Amino acid sequence: MAKTVKTKIKLQIPGGGATPAPPVGSALGQHGVNIMAFCKQFNAKTAARKGETVPVVITVYIDKSFDFIVKTTPVSELIRKKINLEKGSSRPGIDKSGKISWKDIEEIAKIKLLDFNTVNLEQAKRIVAGSARSMGLDVVD
Repeated sequence: MAKTVKTKIKLQIPGGGATPAPPVGSALGQHGVNIMAFCKQFNAKTAARKGETVPVVITVYIDKSFDFIVKTTPVSELIRKKINLEKGSSRPGIDKSGKISWKDIEEIAKIKLLDFNTVNLEQAKRIVAGSARSMGLDVVD
């Protein structure tokens, strides 16, 4: 018999760095989940991704058990690492913070393809390019 889902929680946690402190503790504690068990499992699964932000979707069941799915690093972080950018523009339409090539966008799109709601690489490239533009980057050939 399948378990009944109580809720799904989406968090972004540093790889290998989940602690019972907020946001993890406060998000899971209100649903009665064993916070330390989650932290240990998450940290073991993401130990190789230290220094990255790791999106995670936690499914909490009525019996207070849980499971979770680890996603790939957010697009904005992949873009920043790819072109060594400190941060995006605070006024993207006005102030430009740099340039990114279509080749770089394609590499990022291939990494993120599993998390996007498309299997088409061209669509994935458009999604990544849109994120780059919203960070104040010019997309160049």
